[in-house]
Amino acid sequence: MKLGEVPEPKIDYNPKHYLCKRAPGALAVDGRVDKPFWEAADWTDDFVDIEGGLRPKPAKRTRAKMLWDDDYFYFAAELEEDQIWATQTERDSVIFRDNDFEIFIDPDGDTHGYYEFEINALNTVWDLLLPKPYRDGGPAVNGWDIAGLKTAVHIEGELNRPGADNRKWSVEVAMPWNSLKEYASEGRRPVAGDYWRVNFSRVEWRAEARDGEYRKTLNPDTGRPYPEDNWVWSPMGLVNMHYPELWGIVAFADANGPFSFAPPADERIKWALRRLYYKARNYRAVHGVYPDGAALAADREAWGIASAIEAAIETTRSLFQFTAPSADGSAVYCIREDGKLWKESV
Repeated sequence: MKLGEVPEPKIDYNPKHYLCKRAPGALAVDGRVDKPFWEAADWTDDFVDIEGGLRPKPAKRTRAKMLWDDDYFYFAAELEEDQIWATQTERDSVIFRDNDFEIFIDPDGDTHGYYEFEINALNTVWDLLLPKPYRDGGPAVNGWDIAGLKTAVHIEGELNRPGADNRKWSVEVAMPWNSLKEYASEGRRPVAGDYWRVNFSRVEWRAEARDGEYRKTLNPDTGRPYPEDNWVWSPMGLVNMHYPELWGIVAFADANGPFSFAPPADERIKWALRRLYYKARNYRAVHGVYPDGAALAADREAWGIASAIEAAIETTRSLFQFTAPSADGSAVYCIREDGKLWKESV
């Protein structure tokens, strides 16, 4: 399979991070986020446009919370909304055709083997597994389901009724670790001190009331609906959620800590390798071959790759592998042409 070019995110690398605390007990899933279960969990920062500072701030507030225990990864979201509507009623339908809330999870941070979840105001869900991002040869596995999933939606207003006093809708999701640990390090749920890559997205369509119902607003120049807005927790720098390397970092804590979290230094090393991957893939799209060490050395500064990253280069016409030492020198990180990034001890 020939891999194509990879659009580069127009963003400085600074993923959001969040300290996920232990849940205080069992969750009664009813969609309400204003109950004691969630009091100890901090809200994320308000969501921003998927392109970050390239676009205006969202007109409607969105924020989320997370907790965990031995059995579940818990999520809550609150979405301000004066037009609460949904049409998709069948599981695994294309939920983002409606306004929706989405969760993305990459347990081991290698950008391969991750999960996507979407839910609308009807509590209809779409869950799918992605062995690879679409850019690296996907596709998604729609037949995969989160066994034991629990979800609920609470509406402050009225669903599908224009003119109602709508204020917001909220979501609760409980995902069993047994369905998420397949792609996790060592095939297990996290322990305190571990961190996973996570992001959230809200899809918001322009809509108007016509004939007693909400309908997407049509662009008179095209006769088609205006493009949807995408509002996210950790911005991506382009309109594409399937760049797991840019998702937020969620660290898991218990009563013994950690009590604060900052992304490890190795994340910057991994980002430098990722930028080499973008460049190499795009170089081949133009030249028909991957760049060798000489080409990379010549263009390194022009590409803006940090000179502190001393990457070992191995390339053929159709393959490459770049390797760089970890911050403490105890391991190396490797990335290859299909975007998979992994760690090896030395």
